[in-house]
Amino acid sequence: MKSKLIIALLFFAVLSCKKADAEVSQDMAITAVKLPAKKLIGSEAISNSGFKDAENTTIEQKIIKNGNLRFETENLETTYEQIKIAVKKGKAFIQNDSEGKDYGSIYRRITVRIPSQNFDSFIKDISTGVTYFDNKEINSEDVTEQYIDIDARLKAKKKLENRYIELLSKATKMSEMLAIEAQLSAIREEIEAKEGQLRYMQNRISLSTITIEFYKTIAEERGVTISYGAKVWNAFKSGFYGISNFFLGLLEVWPFIIIAIALFYFIRKRFKKKNK
Repeated sequence: MKSKLIIALLFFAVLSCKKADAEVSQDMAITAVKLPAKKLIGSEAISNSGFKDAENTTIEQKIIKNGNLRFETENLETTYEQIKIAVKKGKAFIQNDSEGKDYGSIYRRITVRIPSQNFDSFIKDISTGVTYFDNKEINSEDVTEQYIDIDARLKAKKKLENRYIELLSKATKMSEMLAIEAQLSAIREEIEAKEGQLRYMQNRISLSTITIEFYKTIAEERGVTISYGAKVWNAFKSGFYGISNFFLGLLEVWPFIIIAIALFYFIRKRFKKKNK
């Protein structure tokens, strides 16, 4: 009798899980309709910072902001110091910092993570003194619906986890315990995965990412600072080095030269004797 009761409760828990997922999907379909940019409820205006659901509960919008800037500067160190001041002012931190040399320029590339509420003021601060941007990209992604969906499914999985824990406390047979524990293990893996998704999403929401690349153009050395006299002197040195290399090459093959001279002298002497 108890075995049948446990099986019936397991069946009920599985059905409840499917029903919970269906309800979450239905709620998200309704929520997706209720995401206006600006909505008037009675005499109260709801701005872009959030909206209210059917139960009059304010839900904060989840926005991911990213920026990508590239511009030329006269002094790399001065620009870097300006960025450090803006970083400190905006309560941000530098995540990556690299520098290098391209064809005709030297550059520095910095990745900054900054609280989202300070994003716009930070962009304004580092733009001070910039004549124009080679590249300026500002992206904002609204992930409110996705965040609510994951959060709702996470709550449903936790409720299901509690039901299986109750079933496990009532199980008497080893086979029933093993079956319930297997289901619990699968549910807990899903819970951990969704919690990880929420943490990652919340990190990107709370901290915006801005990549800043600034560079300085440098003149090519070749053909710019070399005078005509320097070119003549370089040509003279090149000729001298050429002669030196020629004689050094002769020294390396001197045995063959001696043999060639001896053969030439021997053949010439024999040829003179025949003519006499």
